[in-house]
Amino acid sequence: MGKTKVLYVAQEITPYLKESPMGLIGRYLPQGIQEKGREIRTFMPRYGNINERRNQLHEVIRLSGMNLIIDDTDHPLIIKVASIQQARMQIYFIDNEDYFQRKFIFTDKNRKFFKDNDERAIFYSRGVLETVKKLGWGPDIVHCHGWITSLVPLFIKKAYKDNPLFTDAKVIFSVYDDEFQDLLNKDFANKVKMEGITPKDLKHYKTPSYVNLIKAAIDFSDAVIIGSPKINPELDQYIHESDKPFLEYQPMEKYIDAYSDFYDEVLVHESVEV
Repeated sequence: MGKTKVLYVAQEITPYLKESPMGLIGRYLPQGIQEKGREIRTFMPRYGNINERRNQLHEVIRLSGMNLIIDDTDHPLIIKVASIQQARMQIYFIDNEDYFQRKFIFTDKNRKFFKDNDERAIFYSRGVLETVKKLGWGPDIVHCHGWITSLVPLFIKKAYKDNPLFTDAKVIFSVYDDEFQDLLNKDFANKVKMEGITPKDLKHYKTPSYVNLIKAAIDFSDAVIIGSPKINPELDQYIHESDKPFLEYQPMEKYIDAYSDFYDEVLVHESVEV
């Protein structure tokens, strides 16, 4: 048995965005896990407010050039990469002109939620999995952080489950206090559909609220981590009643060791049946 491979799918990573608790975990968790002798790959969206020159992002031509079809429209997938030298870590960025060129993350300058945040989440999640396929790198654990990654568990367990790179992957979803109040586009469930995904799998998306998105992510994950000191109480209850292995919130000075031990526990646990 070789090194355990851990794929990190992040919503935020410091220093590319303004520092936040989730961004700090996105930055230091992969480094800590790599230093424990595991192999890692780390992804985040290439939001338009990330300074490409300062952060030395460059396009990876051999990985770019694919089109993802969302709602019958082609969207080119661009992959960029940057290095955090002191951590000996590479970050892959998922980019697309339609979705990730604007200078704000999820809301415009008037704090209005972007109408296409639903498609941005679909594009990001599928973009990560398609890039991992191109890399030919099969993860043992896929650890997702933030609501924009919430479709990854569904896609891995349903649409990509027959791909040998993902068949045995264990999915862990971290739930944070990153709640939004708006609903995603009412056609969200239709846009998410792919071969292997049944209408029953899409039940939570009929009303695509933050809470329902995260409930679906929990359903399709093998295990859950509570990533913030306080999360939505309905989701807290849902996690505790889910019968899945879960890890309570861990303080900053302890979380890397706790997460590493939890990974070992999840790897020997029976896979989720969905």
